[in-house]
Amino acid sequence: MSSASKTASPDDDPSLRSDVPSDRPRAIALMILAITLFSALDTSAKYLGAHYGLPVTQVAWSRFLGQFIALIVLVPTFGSLSLPALFRTRHIKLQLVRSVLMASTTVLNFLALQYLRLDQTITIVFLAPLVVALLAGPFLGEWVGWRRMIAIAVGFSGIVIAMNPGAGGLNIGVAYSLAAMLAYAFFMLLTRYMAAFDPPMVTLFYSMFVGTFLGAPLALTNWVPPPDLQAWLMLASLGMFGGLGHWLFLHAYRLAPASAVAPFLYFQLISMISFGYLVFGDTPDIHTLAGAAVVVGSGIYLFHRERKTAVKSSPSAGSS
Repeated sequence: MSSASKTASPDDDPSLRSDVPSDRPRAIALMILAITLFSALDTSAKYLGAHYGLPVTQVAWSRFLGQFIALIVLVPTFGSLSLPALFRTRHIKLQLVRSVLMASTTVLNFLALQYLRLDQTITIVFLAPLVVALLAGPFLGEWVGWRRMIAIAVGFSGIVIAMNPGAGGLNIGVAYSLAAMLAYAFFMLLTRYMAAFDPPMVTLFYSMFVGTFLGAPLALTNWVPPPDLQAWLMLASLGMFGGLGHWLFLHAYRLAPASAVAPFLYFQLISMISFGYLVFGDTPDIHTLAGAAVVVGSGIYLFHRERKTAVKSSPSAGSS
């Protein structure tokens, strides 16, 4: 899963963050570029399965392997963390659970892509922040008010509109996509919790490490040799799309606050529609567009309410 996706949480160290207004356009540009790369990742995965018939386990493992190699080479090279430091975690069990959720999200999303259009899968993915808000109460003690509960309910109705179950029923791809979205929601909850204990690069590293080594037996057992150079290049590009996208995503959050860049996550709907049309000739139907608008609108409203609540509860707001 991309977006997000597919992402470790931004660095929580205030010394690494900036809130200079002149940096915001650059942060927004980096965010848009990052989610475009995530869309390219999903598009490549769908093409490798649909056109070349490569197994999903092989495609998913190639993504993890490429990003894992990039991390162990580039992170120590640029002085972020040493290789041993990437393995240091205060909660190894939670890191492993979170990493398994990440791998499950990726495999389930790639399976869904074999049955659904790109715009359909990303619409379902956009439901994840709403599920996180719903589950944050029982899991993290972050309860939402009645306005946000209504926004969450409206968001769920958007998925019903987008999938239009009355027109021929739902196919297995919807089930895969919903399962991927739920795994992603729990992944984000754990990511939020882990942010207080481990650096984001360590958390990202464990995701790639576990995905690479857990996926190897499945991928190699079902390995299908790519038939031509283009297929090999596309497999190799998966890790690059994911790795560079993650780096740009984290850097965007360091340059500007979430309130400035998070709404641009929904630009991924545009990039997915564009790739779907250019590569597969797919055009979204009116139900998908209407449902996506409802989900996106609910997500933006939810983010707006969370920001207002955070401002009201901040010490500076209380003292003013």
